[in-house]
Amino acid sequence: MRLRTLPLSLAGVSLGLMLAASDYIIRPWVVFFTLLTTVFLQILSNVSNELGDFLNGTDRSGDRQGPEYTLSKGLLSEHDFKIMICVYVLLCIASGLAMIWFSFGTFFDFGAVIVALMGIAAISGAMKYTLGRRPYGYRGLGDLYVFLFFGIVSVLGAYFVATHEIRTWILVLPAFSIGCFSTGVLNVNNIRDIRSDALTRRTIPVRIGEKKAKVYHTVLIAAGWIFMLAYASLRMFDWWHFVFVLTLPLFILHLIQVWNRTGKALDPQLPQLVISSFLFAVLAGFGFIVYLL
Repeated sequence: MRLRTLPLSLAGVSLGLMLAASDYIIRPWVVFFTLLTTVFLQILSNVSNELGDFLNGTDRSGDRQGPEYTLSKGLLSEHDFKIMICVYVLLCIASGLAMIWFSFGTFFDFGAVIVALMGIAAISGAMKYTLGRRPYGYRGLGDLYVFLFFGIVSVLGAYFVATHEIRTWILVLPAFSIGCFSTGVLNVNNIRDIRSDALTRRTIPVRIGEKKAKVYHTVLIAAGWIFMLAYASLRMFDWWHFVFVLTLPLFILHLIQVWNRTGKALDPQLPQLVISSFLFAVLAGFGFIVYLL
């Protein structure tokens, strides 16, 4: 299930829910099923990604720098993974419908239909990263989809599920922030795997080279900070709104390590950026909630 990826998927949703809680009273069951649906979607993405990479030969490459997975080790079969994908699709649907019901009290409200359509798009996006006839992850579009689903859909979607509206346009700023950090996680992964990926797919690092990919990575991290600082500044000023700045040393250390390492040595930077992004999101949301107390 690649458990180390789960905090990243929860980062945007947690921030969206906490920002909603700073503006409205939200119900616990809505929070629970929103988080649960997010976890199921992330695991569906991970399982689908492993099967797709295996079928396309990416995980079988001798140049692969990342960890070995279940299929490449022969511990489970393709049939087992197809069953798992079906199970997680059903879990996503069941949890998503519960989320909609506890939020809207009906499946026929306009807002409920919008959320259902977002859910269908999220399930499709989770599966088609490496699966299907034209997987977008193999055409250099992974960054765009991660920014969209882990950033915009994650933060704004969670906020909308909890509040039934997008209160102000500046909410796109924290969504962009988490989107940048999430795209950064994918970019580190792709820099690490640049040699093996060059044989089967055209990721951003494969297209522009490792040095420019690290420049791109630095821009993503800097942009994530700029967007969140802008949001905190545009809201009613309070020092609590900037408590997320406590995580800045983690991001600086991360960038230093990315610039100084290559190949398999970059692997520890994935969980480090995931945890840093999660702490960033939780502290950012906490700063807006504690302001009300």
